[in-house]
Amino acid sequence: MNRAIVYTNPGTIETEVIEKPIEEPAPGEVLLRLHYSGVCHTDYGICTNVFATLPPTPKGQIGGHEGVGEVIKLGPGTTSLKLGDLVGVKWSASACLSCGNCLEGGETTCPAGTISGFMTPGTFQQYCLAPANYVTPIPRSLDPAGAAALMCGGITVYTALKRAEVKHGQWVVVLGAGGGLGHLAIQYAVALGTRVVALDVGAKEEFCLGLGARAFVDFTKFAGEEDGGEQLAARVKELTGGAGAKVVLACSSSNKSYAQAVGLLGFRGTLVCIGVPEGGPEPIGGANAGDMITRELKIFALKSGNRADAKECLDIATAAGIKTRYELRPIDSLTQVFKDMEEGKINGRVVLDLR
Repeated sequence: MNRAIVYTNPGTIETEVIEKPIEEPAPGEVLLRLHYSGVCHTDYGICTNVFATLPPTPKGQIGGHEGVGEVIKLGPGTTSLKLGDLVGVKWSASACLSCGNCLEGGETTCPAGTISGFMTPGTFQQYCLAPANYVTPIPRSLDPAGAAALMCGGITVYTALKRAEVKHGQWVVVLGAGGGLGHLAIQYAVALGTRVVALDVGAKEEFCLGLGARAFVDFTKFAGEEDGGEQLAARVKELTGGAGAKVVLACSSSNKSYAQAVGLLGFRGTLVCIGVPEGGPEPIGGANAGDMITRELKIFALKSGNRADAKECLDIATAAGIKTRYELRPIDSLTQVFKDMEEGKINGRVVLDLR
């Protein structure tokens, strides 16, 4: 039997472990025995229905989109993988690979694609079906539990830096730097030769500096003042030698962090929107046309990366020694994990042990 975690009452953090039959792979599919699954803040958002732009999550949904496991059965006609291969399942579970979006590399926005853990079974289960042409081979030199979190967090922050065209020596500001996305963003930014200013709550300063950030700012010290955003921008400008950030990675889901993000940018700076804001859609604070023209700013967003980005992400992690800082927890602990997320108690990532 397949032990799986389901969302029992979407809109809350209630989950439970159930048993269900193990399914057979169809042509072109493989059956995976998953060993680990990272828990992303987006999983929390899908379980609790906090994203106003998404349809309600169905009761009984199997969540998760950061899975690593072994191929244990090949569907008819599957030749690209072999039994025992270690592979990962990403945010984008499948894509047609032939539409205009896919041909431009936008596989995560494929109209015919599916998303792991949202309206399709995800990686919070021991056995998972996946298209053979869309899973990501995992180097055996990587810690498989840590590699699970790279399937979303790592790919996303690496792709953000790649598309922002960061250059050696530039200043990168990471918002939510001590979280699952942020702590990986620090490491990838450092591996690409940039200098990092980490922003998070004060309790995460030592953690972020230990990952290679050049400086840390406790954003809560600027939260109570009416001009707190201006003071925060002034502090970042001071730390960057007056230049401001060339790239700001918004890894937090806080609307407040987005409201302050544009002010942190220097000339021709780029804001990359990664963390999905909770609640209804709000404008990005400070992004007025006049200021953007004056400073020649750029803003773009992404969900995650494509298959090529995933491979590059793992190659860099292997070469640069990038490691997920994670806490391994049992399969029946997801509700508590979500509770800890709500209370800001998690440094790095939580990875579920599905073995």
